[in-house]
Amino acid sequence: MNKLTIIGNLTRDPELRTTSTGLNVCSFTVAVNRRRSANSNQPEADFFRVTAWRQLGEICQRYLAKGRKVAVVGPVSVSTYTGNDGTTRASLEVTADDVEFLSSRNDDAVGGYAPAAPVQAAPVMEKGFQEVDDEDLPF
Repeated sequence: MNKLTIIGNLTRDPELRTTSTGLNVCSFTVAVNRRRSANSNQPEADFFRVTAWRQLGEICQRYLAKGRKVAVVGPVSVSTYTGNDGTTRASLEVTADDVEFLSSRNDDAVGGYAPAAPVQAAPVMEKGFQEVDDEDLPF
């Protein structure tokens, strides 16, 4: 079974494209920090290219931004290429089956989610109960 789970931060804003057949595809890169060894002061990270298709891609493009923390689950593939300096390098790409947004909605340090609509609390009745209108029930 080829299934990878990563948790990390986006290195740039997601890019949404449309294929010639009309499918939406979103691409972004996730940096996953490694645990530091005892004698290393420099943080190390692995970078994974992530591709999200169709509606998942649209949602990622709409709500994610550089610096946001995400969890991505999906199969991973490895490809090799020759860098500009002539060395052989590897690239890891995850095709997202599931993306979970881990940054809070109110995280103002980087781009944000759409602000939540203010919620007005129902009046509190005796002994801590709240009055509920029958129209608000989902059944």
